[in-house]
Amino acid sequence: MINVRNVAIIAHVDHGKTTMVDALLRQSKTYLNKEVVDNICIMDSNDLEKERGITIFSKNASVRWHPSTGSGQDTKINIIDTPGHADFGGEVERVLRMADGCLLLVDAKEGPMPQTRFVLKKALELKLKVIVVINKIDKPDARINEVLNKTFDLFIDLGADDETADFPVLYSSSKLGKAGLDPDLSKMTDISPLFDAIVKYIPAPTGDPQKPLQMLVTTISGDNYKGRIATGRVYNGVMRAGQTVAHINREGQRKNCPLTTVMTFEGLQRVETKEVVAGDIVAIAGIPEVTIGETIADFENPIALPLLSIEEPTVKMNFNVNTSPVAGKEGQFTTSRQVRERILKEPETDVALKVADNPSGGWDVSGRGELHLAILIERLRREGYELEVSRPQVITKIVDGKKLVPYEQVFIEVPEVSSGIIIQKLNSRYGELRRMDTIDGIVYLEYIVPTKGLFGFRSQFLTDTKGLGIINTSFYEFAPDRGNWTNREKGSLVAFETGTTMLYALLNLQDRGELFVPQSISVYQGQVVGQSSRPNDIHVNVCKAKIASNHERTKGHGVADHFDEPRIMGLEDALEYIADDELVEVTPKSIRIRKKILDEAEAKRKARGLI
Repeated sequence: MINVRNVAIIAHVDHGKTTMVDALLRQSKTYLNKEVVDNICIMDSNDLEKERGITIFSKNASVRWHPSTGSGQDTKINIIDTPGHADFGGEVERVLRMADGCLLLVDAKEGPMPQTRFVLKKALELKLKVIVVINKIDKPDARINEVLNKTFDLFIDLGADDETADFPVLYSSSKLGKAGLDPDLSKMTDISPLFDAIVKYIPAPTGDPQKPLQMLVTTISGDNYKGRIATGRVYNGVMRAGQTVAHINREGQRKNCPLTTVMTFEGLQRVETKEVVAGDIVAIAGIPEVTIGETIADFENPIALPLLSIEEPTVKMNFNVNTSPVAGKEGQFTTSRQVRERILKEPETDVALKVADNPSGGWDVSGRGELHLAILIERLRREGYELEVSRPQVITKIVDGKKLVPYEQVFIEVPEVSSGIIIQKLNSRYGELRRMDTIDGIVYLEYIVPTKGLFGFRSQFLTDTKGLGIINTSFYEFAPDRGNWTNREKGSLVAFETGTTMLYALLNLQDRGELFVPQSISVYQGQVVGQSSRPNDIHVNVCKAKIASNHERTKGHGVADHFDEPRIMGLEDALEYIADDELVEVTPKSIRIRKKILDEAEAKRKARGLI
């Protein structure tokens, strides 16, 4: 058996996973691409990840490590960087199958958070060896001992046995690239204690090279030359370039395919090799129809591995081709066939996503949460697609004749002065308060809230807490619905004619609500141009120009009034804002909000049931 360690880095979002992987790669003297720069996380290679500062897609890398003490042989350490946001939990669930152990990073100030519980639960279910790393100990308000105690309580709460609960602990500052066995930053020199702990505590992979080949596919990617590339772990046997293997799909059907390429990971690169033995992580090409969760097995003695089981989606949206008056002017891919092909391809690489044709038109796309679907929409628009999407809806289930809806466990930290308004709003959304603590002027709340009760709440939360609040959520359970409420108390300002926005018209409309559009941009009839100050929609003329009289020789006369900066709606803002009768129009250049029925008279006739 080769000297290998397969280790996953797991943690709550923004607890330092990717920065830790960076330190491991750089200090192991791993060869890095010349494009890699010092101030950007190596593993956040996707543009969206760089912009948002979060990991969205899991990634593989490997390093060679020689023990700092003794004369042991080099160890190949396969590192799996995982997402930290709860909406990408499906990505975490499947890639953990490749690991034999994991580093659980916990922020030295925040302690275990909702996603910490989720990823640790999955790791314990797979019986992975866990090394706890108390990270960010360089923070001035770090609570190291208290955080360690809370982490131990979390292990016990999740049912860990005595051996698992007796976990090794290291302390680190991933930003500084230092780690040690004691929480004294001055005694730390580099990250090597972390490498030594991985070699010491993470077990070598099990598997027999003499047994028939078995590989579980956990990640799919594409290559312009090699085609579809499947990445996974070799559980038994040996995988060789050019050999014929059996591809066993999710239905148990078998198809024989020759492997054109066999690759292993060296640093950040996939490197072609002649063979990969049991225990190592491999990437293969040559099987055109392979998808996540399927088995690549021995040609003569095919034995399927258990399929990956992923928690079901909780939120869905309707995707459709763009039908607005400006459709086809800003995108490269605008037809129903092009959009459908692209959307149906996504579940091949994201098993937590489901797509189904909607009899009324378009496609119902289901995912883990609003962010999960918003990231997909953002990727589509950056790839050149035009589409329109509906307001997010929760997925309901009927069990024993009862209608069940998803609930979220919500963890909130807010300044004491803001706690009252937050409690009031969550209670109005049928939230159930489970815990409330106040420490040093900060109120810690734990709620159980219906998932649909959180639609549109995040933007209100940031406003109510003046940006000082922290909110984290994770899926809790399906339970009976507690009731409905209106997610929006105010109507929209809707343009009733097509044209170009004029400053004169916008100035006159400022008192009627909050505007979403600046001057001198094109709008069309039925486009939402702002939020009304009243409960009902108001149709307004944003294209009205000032007519000069004999006394006012210029059209600019009288328009020196102050014009408030409009609220520019991004994709996630628009998805949170829209009502059931509105859509978000998404193109590579623009995000617009529009009414489903653009004509006001036609919309009124339909509301009365006349059409």
